[in-house]
Amino acid sequence: MVEGDGTVSQALIAQGLDRVMFTGGTEIGRKVYEGAAPHLTPVTLELGGKSPVIVAADADIDVAAKRIAWIKLLNGGQTCVAPDYVLADATIRDELVTKIGAAIGRFRSQDNPAGLRIVNQRQFDRLSGYLAAVENQGEADGKAKVAVGGRCDTSSLRIQPTVVVDPDPAGPLMSNEIFGPILPVLTVNSLDEAIKFVNSRPKPLSAYLFTKSREIRERVIKEVPAGGMLVNHLAFQVSTAKLPFGGVGASGMGAYHGKWGFDEFSHRKSVLTKPTRPDFSKIIYPPYTERAFKLARKLF
Repeated sequence: MVEGDGTVSQALIAQGLDRVMFTGGTEIGRKVYEGAAPHLTPVTLELGGKSPVIVAADADIDVAAKRIAWIKLLNGGQTCVAPDYVLADATIRDELVTKIGAAIGRFRSQDNPAGLRIVNQRQFDRLSGYLAAVENQGEADGKAKVAVGGRCDTSSLRIQPTVVVDPDPAGPLMSNEIFGPILPVLTVNSLDEAIKFVNSRPKPLSAYLFTKSREIRERVIKEVPAGGMLVNHLAFQVSTAKLPFGGVGASGMGAYHGKWGFDEFSHRKSVLTKPTRPDFSKIIYPPYTERAFKLARKLF
């Protein structure tokens, strides 16, 4: 194992390895891809992106709220398969937001009221900047609001689990992978609107759906491109060796886990062994007689 920053990674890639596997953000993934290109080194990129959760009007809201809150809180939302934002049908949005907030309250220890620890100062500043932009937007148009949490503690690099309702779709919170304990919930008026919204953005690593309807499930599976999809739960697609795990488009390339990992990281070298006798020299070697030519045509 060799530890180091990006310069060390680029130096390793420059050695012309058999394959490079990278897990991280899309921006750095592009640099890894560029570094591997001069050597034609194949790459497997497991990147991130904004993994959406579509909550249909017929969903079990109690279950959806608990599962969304639970997975969002894991490691402070700093996982590649965390739900990045929720698209909630207008008829159930308020109920969903209330129940997500209640679930967060039950799941979080009261010993840490300041929130969840962010990995470093740079990431803390980025996330707190997103929340500041939301507050400015709310003051300007009255639409976006922090429904749960929102407090940031600079001294401890902690941010409360936060739910933001209807932030600007073009704002920083909805333009970048969040990778933190902030959950935007956007209102949609139909499944068509939800699908159109997801498909207007780069393809995510994961897509999630809560519904009881087989018709809705099959439609979202068919129409929403993503590295992987899970219905009525989150993140568990990563835990099974029976499914490949990987992204598509901006969320990565290649897949691994289980058999797919062996296929991904192995070169299938073709080997054929032929006997030396009989040699059939009168048939296969030139010069060819008419008879030999006709026989060769039949054989090959």
